[in-house]
Amino acid sequence: MSEKNYTLRELMCVVAARQLEDNKSVAVGTGLPLAAAMLAQQTHAPNLLIVFEAGGVAPQLPTLPISVGDSRTIHKALMCTTLIDIMDMMRRGYIDYAFLGGAQIDKYGNLNSTMIGDDYEKPKVRFPGSGGANDFGSLAWETLIIMDRHSPRRFVEKVDFITTPGYLAGPGAREEWGLSPNTGPSRVITDLCLFDFHPETKIMRLIALHPGVSVEDVKEATGFEFEIADKIETNEPPTEEDLRILHEVIDPTGRIFPKNK
Repeated sequence: MSEKNYTLRELMCVVAARQLEDNKSVAVGTGLPLAAAMLAQQTHAPNLLIVFEAGGVAPQLPTLPISVGDSRTIHKALMCTTLIDIMDMMRRGYIDYAFLGGAQIDKYGNLNSTMIGDDYEKPKVRFPGSGGANDFGSLAWETLIIMDRHSPRRFVEKVDFITTPGYLAGPGAREEWGLSPNTGPSRVITDLCLFDFHPETKIMRLIALHPGVSVEDVKEATGFEFEIADKIETNEPPTEEDLRILHEVIDPTGRIFPKNK
């Protein structure tokens, strides 16, 4: 990549934030997805409603919380409720976006955050598991996925375990398993590019590249064949105002955006 004044993590956060529309609702965890939601609120989507799994609804976040149970997630909130109510809101269709990540992802957007290996009882690696991720990916209207370290080990033909359903085996599979129509993953943000999903095949589709990245770079880093849009855009870098907000407002202590780049 050419000389720049931002990091890949900052670029990913900004690209993710730009996927969130104003007057919508988003269920988030912590880390990069939450920073993206906060940035969207501070820029183009001031009426974005943020919801936390632990029960915080529409808080006025002073700085980046470190967990979904952090007291900042209910700071001047519209409501402080429970996990049960949050899941009920999702089931009723009140949550537009869910923001997730995982250890592995396949071409249909299925996520694995449970294990690596073919034996559930004796995995090669055991991860924390679903938490609320399965519910989020099953019930929200759209799932936005952030995956760093884009590589064939993480972007695989078939995940070792489906923790969170994407489009499962392809078109119609979510509906066959009882999930609502017109739901599923809509974007995947990586440290190389931005994907959506082809409306007919439900296979991941390359729609935008980060500055300095080529289509071949993405192909080499991906363990499956993906769709390619007719016109591939280039993701705009963070603005100086984006960077100021990230470092001075959202993460002033440098927990996820270190000050020394």
